[in-house]
Amino acid sequence: AQQPGTPLSDQEYRQFFRSLRVARRASTACLLRALYGCQNPLVRRLDEYENHGVIPEGPICSELPGTPFFPDFCTFSFYRCTRKRYFIKV
Repeated sequence: AQQPGTPLSDQEYRQFFRSLRVARRASTACLLRALYGCQNPLVRRLDEYENHGVIPEGPICSELPGTPFFPDFCTFSFYRCTRKRYFIKV
C-alpha cells in the first residue's frame, strides 16, 4: 500500500487516466475544475484518488521541465488543464 498523500505509480496513473484518455473526457474533468474549483466534492475525489487519498499541501514539485514548482496541488492541476498536459505527474 502506498503512503497517503504520495503520487500514484506509473501503473496507477495509467489506470487512473484510462477513462480520461479520450480528450473529450479529460477536457470535461478540466471544465468541472474550472467551473466549480478544487473544493467541489467530485474534483476533490479525483484529486484524492490521484494522490492515494490525501491531496498534497504546500509546494508541489512536478516533472515539467522549466516549471518544476507550484504553490499547491490545485494550481498544478489547473496548469495541466490549461496546457492540455493531462498526464503530467507530480
